[in-house]
Amino acid sequence: MGQVKGQLSHWADITALRIIRERQGKRVYVCASGITPSGTVHIGNFREIISVELVVRALREQGMKVRFIYSWDDYDVFRKVPENMPQKERLEAYLRRPITSVPDMLGNQKSYATHNEMALEKILPLVGIEPEYIYQADRYKTGSYAEDIKLALDSRDVIRRALDSFRSKKLEDNWYPVKIFCGECERDTTRVLDRPADYEIFYACDACGKRQVVDFRSFGGVKLPWRIDWPMRWRFEKVDFEPGGKDHHSEGGSFDTARLIAKEVFNYVPPITFQYDFVRIKGGSGKISASKGQVVSLSEVLKYYQPELVRFIFAGTRPNSEFAISFDLDVIKTYEDYDRIERDYFDKPQNPRPKWYKNARIYELSQVRAVPTRRPYQISFRHLTTLLQIHFGKAEKVIDFLGDVPAEDRDSFKVRAACAWNWLNDCAPDDFRFSLRKPSEGPINLQNAPANLPEALRDLKTLVEMKLGRVSEREFGAAMYNVIHGHKLGSEEFFAALYSVLIGKVKGPRMISFLHILGVRRISKLLALY
Repeated sequence: MGQVKGQLSHWADITALRIIRERQGKRVYVCASGITPSGTVHIGNFREIISVELVVRALREQGMKVRFIYSWDDYDVFRKVPENMPQKERLEAYLRRPITSVPDMLGNQKSYATHNEMALEKILPLVGIEPEYIYQADRYKTGSYAEDIKLALDSRDVIRRALDSFRSKKLEDNWYPVKIFCGECERDTTRVLDRPADYEIFYACDACGKRQVVDFRSFGGVKLPWRIDWPMRWRFEKVDFEPGGKDHHSEGGSFDTARLIAKEVFNYVPPITFQYDFVRIKGGSGKISASKGQVVSLSEVLKYYQPELVRFIFAGTRPNSEFAISFDLDVIKTYEDYDRIERDYFDKPQNPRPKWYKNARIYELSQVRAVPTRRPYQISFRHLTTLLQIHFGKAEKVIDFLGDVPAEDRDSFKVRAACAWNWLNDCAPDDFRFSLRKPSEGPINLQNAPANLPEALRDLKTLVEMKLGRVSEREFGAAMYNVIHGHKLGSEEFFAALYSVLIGKVKGPRMISFLHILGVRRISKLLALY
């Protein structure tokens, strides 16, 4: 728990202590998360995963044994073809079937569900998340839940009353607490006609006309609807903690019904929970929807944010607060905020205030693995974007230029450099980007410039060769302004011309620092053209 042991005010620690207090005597605590892989698992879904992982980490730091499970609800119905899917017409033939039966149109996995599952499972370890995966299609098809299905059928009237207590339109008398995928056409367009025996269901399919009696101990097409399936799995896995989204936690939502059914049918005390809010994409509005295909995945976020920064964004925000992921200039601020709390963490004051402990704990929970024992090498994201553009995106060249990056920090440096380069190419405003001109391109046209500008540029070349890198930036800046004013030029028009000479644009990075980064050789060759 690093430097904040005994100062636990973070929401993950508070939740962990509550779990220990209210679920006393357990040898292993079970924390659960899960989702239907009906589309790309987006950054809004990720909020639940990392919220659980942060609580899991807090429990383990309290010395508790924890089982962190992630359930793929891959036996759900394929209800709608996402907008971003190819060959939509072909996929429409699979509507109303389990998503595990839908072909993978985006790759070569055995199903559409598996494609989405593997995409997330591959990337989660990059942000330090490695749960135990459970595939619900396998559980149902192998009869693992047969006894629980029987119990739900035996408790049919109890479940109906529980569900009706939250509904304005009551369930019909012939309602059964199961859904069936037809043994012939595999669709869920079925009706239960009867229950001939304890483990038998007689159903009819409205799509293909099939009528069949099945034993759900061996026939894997019988499953529980979500509001019954969820509390059943709480008992089956002995879940102690599972959060829920804003929609699930709304009054009369699935958590309310699941809590009631858990108690009255499965004789299980519902897990501790909290509500997490939506994540938006800056510039968008409302809840992200995988089924609409308009999503931002974790892999896309990791193009611009280091893994520690992704964790920082979520660890630093209370779960019940809505927020937006941004890819504009806010990216720079997020990196600056993270770097600041990292510096503060390793420069612990003698008498820390509560805010220091709060930020220190956020920093600890932001780490993918163990908390560093020393302050890692830091380079500001903004400065890095300048260096990368000068060195054509080559992180190794930037490392060589800096000359002080410790060997043990180079991998992390390269990850930040890759994020900065991606951001420059994909998201940065136009006036943020530049490309250093080459002497082989020749001089720019100074036809409309003041007549004495070429002479001022030549004097600047002399100044650069005599003083750049040998005096402080402040002293060099004063000498440069003497050159500008000595030729009776305005600093704004001179800088615009100089930027044009260097990068072909009239604006760019802060000039004095930029010249020091470029160095004498590069500047001298370009100014020699005038």
